[in-house]
Amino acid sequence: MRIASFNINGIKARLPRLLEWLAETRPAVACLQEIKTQDEGFPAAEFEQIGYQAVWHGQKGFNGVAVLADGTRPVVVQQGLPGDPEDAQSRYLEVEVFDTRIVNIYLPNGNPQPGPKFDYKLAWMERLRTRMRAIMAEEVPAVVLGDYNVIPTDRDIWSPKAMADDALMQPESRDAYMRLLADGWTDAIATHNPRGGVWTYWDYQAGAWQRDHGFRIDHALLSPELADRLLACGVDKDHRGREKASDHAPIWVELHR
Repeated sequence: MRIASFNINGIKARLPRLLEWLAETRPAVACLQEIKTQDEGFPAAEFEQIGYQAVWHGQKGFNGVAVLADGTRPVVVQQGLPGDPEDAQSRYLEVEVFDTRIVNIYLPNGNPQPGPKFDYKLAWMERLRTRMRAIMAEEVPAVVLGDYNVIPTDRDIWSPKAMADDALMQPESRDAYMRLLADGWTDAIATHNPRGGVWTYWDYQAGAWQRDHGFRIDHALLSPELADRLLACGVDKDHRGREKASDHAPIWVELHR
Protein backbone atom coordinates (compact mmCIF):
# COMPACT_ATOMS: atom_id res chain seq x y z
CA MET A 1 0.00 0.00 0.00
CA ARG A 2 1.48 3.33 -1.08
CA ILE A 3 0.69 6.47 0.93
CA ALA A 4 1.96 9.69 -0.59
CA SER A 5 2.18 13.38 0.16
CA PHE A 6 2.38 16.30 -2.28
CA ASN A 7 2.52 20.01 -1.53
CA ILE A 8 0.79 21.00 -4.75
CA ASN A 9 1.18 24.80 -4.34
CA GLY A 10 -2.25 25.63 -5.72
CA ILE A 11 -4.53 22.80 -6.79
CA LYS A 12 -6.17 24.71 -9.63
CA ALA A 13 -2.88 25.91 -11.09
CA ARG A 14 -1.26 22.46 -10.87
CA LEU A 15 -4.27 20.24 -11.58
CA PRO A 16 -2.88 18.79 -14.85
CA ARG A 17 0.40 17.91 -13.11
CA LEU A 18 -1.46 16.44 -10.14
CA LEU A 19 -3.68 14.24 -12.30
CA GLU A 20 -0.61 13.18 -14.27
CA TRP A 21 1.20 12.16 -11.10
CA LEU A 22 -1.81 10.22 -9.79
CA ALA A 23 -2.15 8.36 -13.09
CA GLU A 24 1.54 7.46 -13.21
CA THR A 25 2.06 6.41 -9.58
CA ARG A 26 -1.46 5.46 -8.38
CA PRO A 27 -0.99 5.78 -4.61
CA ALA A 28 -3.68 4.22 -2.42
CA VAL A 29 -3.78 7.50 -0.48
CA ALA A 30 -2.55 10.93 -1.52
CA CYS A 31 -2.28 13.78 0.98
CA LEU A 32 -2.18 17.26 -0.53
CA GLN A 33 -1.06 20.53 1.05
CA GLU A 34 -1.39 24.16 -0.02
CA ILE A 35 -4.46 23.50 -2.10
CA LYS A 36 -5.20 27.24 -1.80
CA THR A 37 -8.93 27.05 -2.44
CA GLN A 38 -12.13 27.42 -0.49
CA ASP A 39 -14.09 24.25 0.19
CA GLU A 40 -16.63 24.93 -2.57
CA GLY A 41 -13.86 25.36 -5.15
CA PHE A 42 -12.21 22.00 -4.58
CA PRO A 43 -12.21 19.97 -7.85
CA ALA A 44 -13.53 16.72 -6.37
CA ALA A 45 -15.19 15.67 -9.63
CA GLU A 46 -11.84 15.62 -11.43
CA PHE A 47 -10.56 13.01 -8.99
CA GLU A 48 -13.75 10.98 -9.01
CA GLN A 49 -13.35 10.57 -12.78
CA ILE A 50 -10.11 8.66 -12.19
CA GLY A 51 -11.37 6.65 -9.21
CA TYR A 52 -10.34 8.77 -6.22
CA GLN A 53 -12.64 10.07 -3.50
CA ALA A 54 -11.62 13.05 -1.42
CA VAL A 55 -12.10 14.94 1.81
CA TRP A 56 -10.63 18.40 2.26
CA HIS A 57 -10.23 21.41 4.55
CA GLY A 58 -9.91 24.53 2.42
CA GLN A 59 -9.09 28.19 2.88
CA LYS A 60 -9.34 31.02 0.38
CA GLY A 61 -6.01 31.73 -1.29
CA PHE A 62 -3.82 30.12 1.37
CA ASN A 63 -3.00 26.84 3.08
CA GLY A 64 -5.58 24.05 2.75
CA VAL A 65 -5.19 20.28 2.95
CA ALA A 66 -6.93 17.33 1.29
CA VAL A 67 -6.80 13.54 1.36
CA LEU A 68 -7.60 11.40 -1.67
CA ALA A 69 -8.18 7.64 -1.46
CA ASP A 70 -8.35 5.14 -4.30
CA GLY A 71 -11.88 3.73 -4.55
CA THR A 72 -13.16 4.79 -1.14
CA ARG A 73 -13.91 7.94 0.85
CA PRO A 74 -11.71 8.64 3.88
CA VAL A 75 -13.54 9.08 7.18
CA VAL A 76 -12.67 12.37 8.88
CA VAL A 77 -11.47 11.97 12.48
CA GLN A 78 -10.26 15.50 13.14
CA GLN A 79 -10.37 18.64 11.00
CA GLY A 80 -8.13 21.37 12.32
CA LEU A 81 -5.41 20.90 14.92
CA PRO A 82 -6.81 20.90 18.48
CA GLY A 83 -5.46 23.17 21.19
CA ASP A 84 -6.23 26.67 19.95
CA PRO A 85 -9.89 27.50 19.22
CA GLU A 86 -8.87 30.83 17.66
CA ASP A 87 -6.63 29.22 15.03
CA ALA A 88 -8.57 29.51 11.75
CA GLN A 89 -5.81 28.34 9.40
CA SER A 90 -6.53 25.15 7.44
CA ARG A 91 -3.43 23.06 8.09
CA TYR A 92 -4.53 19.75 9.61
CA LEU A 93 -6.74 16.89 8.43
CA GLU A 94 -6.83 13.50 10.18
CA VAL A 95 -8.67 10.57 8.59
CA GLU A 96 -9.20 6.83 8.78
CA VAL A 97 -8.87 4.87 5.56
CA PHE A 98 -7.69 1.34 4.71
CA ASP A 99 -7.52 0.55 8.46
CA THR A 100 -4.89 3.25 8.90
CA ARG A 101 -4.89 6.61 10.67
CA ILE A 102 -3.54 9.19 8.27
CA VAL A 103 -2.70 12.70 9.42
CA ASN A 104 -2.08 15.28 6.71
CA ILE A 105 -0.29 18.44 7.88
CA TYR A 106 0.91 21.72 6.45
CA LEU A 107 3.05 23.08 9.26
CA PRO A 108 3.54 26.87 9.46
CA ASN A 109 6.61 28.30 7.75
CA GLY A 110 7.53 30.63 10.62
CA ASN A 111 9.32 33.37 8.69
CA PRO A 112 10.36 36.00 9.43
CA GLN A 113 12.00 34.97 12.66
CA PRO A 114 12.05 36.02 15.39
CA GLY A 115 8.50 37.29 15.51
CA PRO A 116 4.85 36.29 15.82
CA LYS A 117 4.93 33.95 12.82
CA PHE A 118 7.81 32.00 14.35
CA ASP A 119 6.05 31.92 17.71
CA TYR A 120 2.95 30.54 15.95
CA LYS A 121 5.06 27.85 14.28
CA LEU A 122 6.54 26.65 17.57
CA ALA A 123 3.19 26.71 19.33
CA TRP A 124 1.66 24.76 16.44
CA MET A 125 4.41 22.15 16.71
CA GLU A 126 3.75 21.73 20.42
CA ARG A 127 0.03 21.27 19.74
CA LEU A 128 0.93 18.76 17.03
CA ARG A 129 3.07 16.84 19.49
CA THR A 130 0.18 16.68 21.95
CA ARG A 131 -2.13 15.30 19.27
CA MET A 132 0.48 12.81 18.04
CA ARG A 133 0.96 11.55 21.58
CA ALA A 134 -2.78 10.97 21.83
CA ILE A 135 -2.73 9.02 18.57
CA MET A 136 0.27 7.01 19.77
CA ALA A 137 -1.63 6.10 22.93
CA GLU A 138 -4.39 4.59 20.78
CA GLU A 139 -1.82 2.09 19.42
CA VAL A 140 -3.25 2.32 15.91
CA PRO A 141 -1.30 2.09 12.65
CA ALA A 142 -0.67 5.76 11.92
CA VAL A 143 1.34 8.04 9.67
CA VAL A 144 1.72 11.80 10.04
CA LEU A 145 2.90 13.19 6.74
CA GLY A 146 3.05 16.39 4.79
CA ASP A 147 5.02 19.62 4.58
CA TYR A 148 6.62 20.07 8.00
CA ASN A 149 8.56 23.21 7.02
CA VAL A 150 11.49 21.89 9.07
CA ILE A 151 14.91 20.92 7.72
CA PRO A 152 15.80 18.37 10.41
CA THR A 153 19.62 18.25 10.05
CA ASP A 154 22.43 19.74 8.00
CA ARG A 155 22.34 16.54 5.92
CA ASP A 156 18.92 17.59 4.66
CA ILE A 157 19.99 20.71 2.72
CA TRP A 158 22.42 21.39 -0.08
CA SER A 159 24.11 24.18 1.91
CA PRO A 160 23.45 24.75 5.62
CA LYS A 161 24.94 28.25 5.37
CA ALA A 162 22.46 29.27 2.68
CA MET A 163 19.51 29.20 5.09
CA ALA A 164 21.16 29.52 8.46
CA ASP A 165 18.84 32.36 9.48
CA ASP A 166 15.65 30.79 8.11
CA ALA A 167 12.87 29.59 10.42
CA LEU A 168 13.07 26.13 8.82
CA MET A 169 16.55 25.58 10.26
CA GLN A 170 16.41 27.28 13.65
CA PRO A 171 17.43 25.19 16.67
CA GLU A 172 13.94 25.61 18.17
CA SER A 173 12.31 24.20 15.02
CA ARG A 174 14.71 21.29 14.85
CA ASP A 175 14.37 20.54 18.55
CA ALA A 176 10.57 20.45 18.23
CA TYR A 177 10.87 18.00 15.33
CA MET A 178 13.33 15.79 17.21
CA ARG A 179 10.97 15.65 20.17
CA LEU A 180 8.40 14.02 17.87
CA LEU A 181 10.92 11.34 16.97
CA ALA A 182 11.87 10.90 20.63
CA ASP A 183 8.21 10.10 21.34
CA GLY A 184 8.56 7.00 19.17
CA TRP A 185 7.77 8.13 15.62
CA THR A 186 9.98 6.99 12.74
CA ASP A 187 11.12 9.37 10.00
CA ALA A 188 10.78 7.00 7.04
CA ILE A 189 12.97 8.82 4.53
CA ALA A 190 15.74 9.52 7.04
CA THR A 191 15.70 5.88 8.16
CA HIS A 192 16.23 4.64 4.59
CA ASN A 193 18.69 7.44 3.72
CA PRO A 194 20.91 7.88 6.79
CA ARG A 195 23.53 9.86 4.88
CA GLY A 196 20.99 12.46 3.83
CA GLY A 197 21.22 14.19 0.48
CA VAL A 198 17.54 13.68 -0.32
CA TRP A 199 15.62 16.83 -1.26
CA THR A 200 11.86 17.40 -1.55
CA TYR A 201 11.80 21.16 -2.30
CA TRP A 202 13.59 23.40 -4.78
CA ASP A 203 12.83 27.13 -4.87
CA TYR A 204 11.64 28.72 -8.10
CA GLN A 205 14.35 31.38 -7.75
CA ALA A 206 18.06 31.48 -8.64
CA GLY A 207 18.03 28.28 -10.69
CA ALA A 208 17.67 26.14 -7.58
CA TRP A 209 16.16 23.21 -9.48
CA GLN A 210 18.71 23.30 -12.28
CA ARG A 211 21.58 23.36 -9.77
CA ASP A 212 19.92 20.85 -7.42
CA HIS A 213 19.98 23.37 -4.58
CA GLY A 214 17.21 21.79 -2.57
CA PHE A 215 16.32 20.61 0.90
CA ARG A 216 14.05 18.13 2.68
CA ILE A 217 10.98 19.53 4.45
CA ASP A 218 8.33 16.97 3.44
CA HIS A 219 8.33 14.08 5.89
CA ALA A 220 6.41 10.91 6.74
CA LEU A 221 6.50 9.89 10.41
CA LEU A 222 5.32 6.37 11.19
CA SER A 223 3.91 5.00 14.42
CA PRO A 224 5.56 1.82 15.75
CA GLU A 225 2.65 -0.19 14.33
CA LEU A 226 3.41 1.09 10.82
CA ALA A 227 7.19 1.35 11.06
CA ASP A 228 7.40 -2.43 11.21
CA ARG A 229 5.48 -2.58 7.91
CA LEU A 230 7.69 -0.17 5.97
CA LEU A 231 8.92 -1.70 2.71
CA ALA A 232 10.26 1.33 0.87
CA CYS A 233 10.02 5.10 0.61
CA GLY A 234 11.07 7.74 -1.84
CA VAL A 235 10.68 11.06 -3.60
CA ASP A 236 9.14 11.41 -7.08
CA LYS A 237 11.83 13.91 -7.98
CA ASP A 238 11.25 13.98 -11.73
CA HIS A 239 7.83 15.59 -11.24
CA ARG A 240 9.54 18.74 -9.93
CA GLY A 241 11.19 19.22 -13.32
CA ARG A 242 8.02 19.21 -15.39
CA GLU A 243 6.30 22.21 -16.92
CA LYS A 244 4.39 24.39 -14.43
CA ALA A 245 5.36 22.08 -11.58
CA SER A 246 4.99 22.66 -7.87
CA ASP A 247 8.16 23.71 -6.07
CA HIS A 248 7.83 20.47 -4.04
CA ALA A 249 8.22 16.90 -5.23
CA PRO A 250 5.86 14.19 -3.93
CA ILE A 251 7.08 11.81 -1.24
CA TRP A 252 5.74 8.30 -0.52
CA VAL A 253 5.98 5.28 1.73
CA GLU A 254 5.23 1.70 0.70
CA LEU A 255 3.76 -0.49 3.43
CA HIS A 256 2.76 -4.09 3.93
CA ARG A 257 -1.02 -4.38 4.02
